[in-house]
Amino acid sequence: MSVPPEAPKSRFTLGKVRDVPHAGLIAVLVLVVVFTAAQSETFATDRNIVNILSQVSVNAVLAAGLTLLMTAGGMDFSMGSNVAVTAAVSAKLLADGQPTGYAVVVALLLGTAIGLVNGLVVTFTNVAPFVVTLASATLLDGVALLVHDGSTISIGTRMSALGNDKVLGVPYLLIVAVLVLIVTALVMRFTVFGRDAFAIGGNEHVARLSGINVTARKLTLYGLTGTLSGLAGLMLLSRLGSSSPGGTAGLSLQLAVVAAVVIGGTSLAGGHGTVIGTALGLVLLGVVANALNLLDFSSNYQPVSVGAVLLVAAIANEMHKARSGSARH
Repeated sequence: MSVPPEAPKSRFTLGKVRDVPHAGLIAVLVLVVVFTAAQSETFATDRNIVNILSQVSVNAVLAAGLTLLMTAGGMDFSMGSNVAVTAAVSAKLLADGQPTGYAVVVALLLGTAIGLVNGLVVTFTNVAPFVVTLASATLLDGVALLVHDGSTISIGTRMSALGNDKVLGVPYLLIVAVLVLIVTALVMRFTVFGRDAFAIGGNEHVARLSGINVTARKLTLYGLTGTLSGLAGLMLLSRLGSSSPGGTAGLSLQLAVVAAVVIGGTSLAGGHGTVIGTALGLVLLGVVANALNLLDFSSNYQPVSVGAVLLVAAIANEMHKARSGSARH
């Protein structure tokens, strides 16, 4: 009696592994975690893990909005600069003695207005979103510098509870970030608004013909990214206790957010995106940054690592898209 070959079974198993959502991203994350934990005793402690998650909380709020926007075929490179402006303006208000609630409302409204302006220009001029929002980012960085007028604006202990306090050992910033990610995931998965975003990103012309108000949806999406930028600005301000010229916001923050979203598998062309993938991308970048710090690498390696991971993720996404296309045919 002949023994049947085992090759088909192996191919089947490998195929099943490839079908696991974000399998490659999870594998890379596990490898980085295992390697760093073996090299540093501090890495796997509860305190350090909470520290990593807290550090990516601001990025997570921005990435949630960007995931939804990119799924609809949009792009906003000004979110980081929006954070810089809203943080600077709210810090100025608080330093001048204005009530905290007033500063929060102004920051959220200002962030939303900036997002809506981007949406209006993109929607009614047909200029590429990349060009519009990159120009906005440059303009907003200049506005932030004008607000600071060359000096750091300190808010003392105002809003310090949001940035530093915890509930049951979990930082408030992390709770806010997780809630934003969960709500975004639910919107994308279970609402008409979320389905419309996928449809617009897949084919805007077909979406219009099917009765979707594309203009209204785009304006809402850009306004939402602006609102979340305002929220992120408040979160960053509460964590740092001050706003400074050329601080941690701006284009560097934006690139880290875009990297996390793209690493998570959201398509730059629109039509596909997942909040789970974005969350994994955020954690991966946070772990890499933390690992470089614990292993005493120069801080100059962090942007190098972000760029390298982003490049690998973009190539992997294109290869996966090509494989999926050939499989369908």
